Amino acid sequence: MDLAPNPNSFISQITSTSFAHIHLPTFQTPKTLISSCHLNSSQYDKKIVEKPTMSDILESSKAQNLDLRLQTVGPFFRITATSLETNKVLGKAEGMIRVWWKKGKILHLDSIKLTRETLGMDRSIFGIGLFIGAVMIRYGYDCGCKTAELLAINDSDLYHAKLVKFYRRIGFEPVREVSGSSMGDLGHMLVWGGVGTRMDADVERLLVKWCTRFTIRTRSNS
Repeated sequence: MDLAPNPNSFISQITSTSFAHIHLPTFQTPKTLISSCHLNSSQYDKKIVEKPTMSDILESSKAQNLDLRLQTVGPFFRITATSLETNKVLGKAEGMIRVWWKKGKILHLDSIKLTRETLGMDRSIFGIGLFIGAVMIRYGYDCGCKTAELLAINDSDLYHAKLVKFYRRIGFEPVREVSGSSMGDLGHMLVWGGVGTRMDADVERLLVKWCTRFTIRTRSNS
């Protein structure tokens, strides 16, 4: 996909496999990052949390020596995370804004990849992955998306189980098992390029659950 800079995006530039084909170097969870950005449903319902802006997220990433860049062409978008220390790309993601006549705009999360450079980094999954995800969710929210969708690809039982657990922890919930055993699965397989667990999430809830730390950190210093 050849993408040219979009002057209307918050940032431009970029460079890439499916939230379906997510490549994660490790599934270890840094507790400090999880505890800092997690809000359970009861907390969410009882208090209004100020949603972080795109500027909040980008400023917070720079404090972690990460440069996040977003590029859009039509409904498609790409995001890259580059180290400000080494100038090397650490993670990439792709997706698109889809429009359904019954559901309106949907944030379609197609791919994310973390490089081997992130191995051993304390911030690898719920750090770099969190920052990339935050940009995607904020962008989808700004585009008017209510729902985010992805496929946890089933390449192996063990890896698939880890993916589903990972996405559940982020805030996604399973909506369909795509096994290829029924005619209804064909459309999903054509869209996602494989079998697995289709999962959805509320964009606004994801924005709050993932990103509270960005608002607190950047605005508390202003």
